Amino acid sequence: MKYFLITTILCVTIGCGQTPKKETTTDEIVTDVHEENVLVFSKTKVYRHKSIETGVDLIKKLGKENEFGVAHTEDVSLFTLEKLSEYDVVLFLSTTGDVLNEEQQKAFEGYIQSGGGFMGIHAASDTEYEWPWYGKLVGGYFVDHPNNPNVRNADIKVLDNNHISTKHLPETWNRDDEWYNFKNLNPDVNVLLNLDETSYEGGTNGEHHPIAWYHEFDGGRAFYTGGGHTKESYAEPLFVQHVLGGIFYCLGR
Repeated sequence: MKYFLITTILCVTIGCGQTPKKETTTDEIVTDVHEENVLVFSKTKVYRHKSIETGVDLIKKLGKENEFGVAHTEDVSLFTLEKLSEYDVVLFLSTTGDVLNEEQQKAFEGYIQSGGGFMGIHAASDTEYEWPWYGKLVGGYFVDHPNNPNVRNADIKVLDNNHISTKHLPETWNRDDEWYNFKNLNPDVNVLLNLDETSYEGGTNGEHHPIAWYHEFDGGRAFYTGGGHTKESYAEPLFVQHVLGGIFYCLGR
């Protein structure tokens, strides 16, 4: 898929959340034509993560280094089948709440059914609770996380070290992040990483606590990682390579 963006759109919206909302929507002007293109979507309706802009900057950098185009938006009017077809992957970066209406949801379903790729980072699982199709696509819904502090050190067990997003990781990956507990986990996903709840306090999923997975779904490919709450995550070499591997999987590389 190829695209040309020739305008810059600024969209500021006001909403509520635990953190004051500061939604600046920018569709980047792209001068180079790429064979593969990623649309980063970061609209929030509830909590807004302070790490979103840092994550967008990282994905742009990865695009430049790995020859795929990157556009960033919070403009839901791009969710038509025609406009989405210009991208190979749509990446939900810490989206929250009910961000798409029914018509936009149908367009996104059609995009995946036509072979499009989906990637979710962190709060992508805290999105669209009333849309069961999306719940299966993303692979599970956020329930809660530990508090006081919400960011904690934990061990992650690598269950599959053959996947492009995990082959660089140690058998036990120790890092700091905000660890989600999940509900409605899709049993058909392929789990890559599992949280060791004995290594931190606040886990409620038990021995089976997936934190990253992938699957083929309804005609397309999907990848999700629960990491990425903190700004620091997007400077960690192992996490950065994990994110890049997820993008590569969704692109079919």
